[in-house]
Amino acid sequence: MRKTILLGTMLLSSLAFTQQKSPKGGDKDVHGCIGSAGYTYSQIKNDCVRVFEQKIKLKEVNSDKSYTSMTAVIFSKDMKRAEIFIPDGNAKSIILNREGKSKMWKSGSYIKEIYVLVPYKKSRYQIKKDDVVIYQ
Repeated sequence: MRKTILLGTMLLSSLAFTQQKSPKGGDKDVHGCIGSAGYTYSQIKNDCVRVFEQKIKLKEVNSDKSYTSMTAVIFSKDMKRAEIFIPDGNAKSIILNREGKSKMWKSGSYIKEIYVLVPYKKSRYQIKKDDVVIYQ
């Protein structure tokens, strides 16, 4: 009788332990961000973020799709780098750099498409891809 109780207790303990170790959603990326919970990795923040919770959000312009996507912008503390999250791109995010005192952030020349982030009206921004406004 004692063996049965002991084996039962050990079995239940091992099941409880394995359930505690498995992450909710079960789809962590290499940075530990859970995609099913809306998290993606931010290179600038070096942490998992929810794009839709960021302060600066931009809506897609002139979409031919039945829905409108959005993106977010995260700036580095020194405002020299900006990170944008383009939903249709291959990368999760793209880092744009500001040179000197320019008010424009631009992606590097190694990327096929050139993305530019520029101020637009009061405290707003536009993202241009190959000189065409795609988000504002």
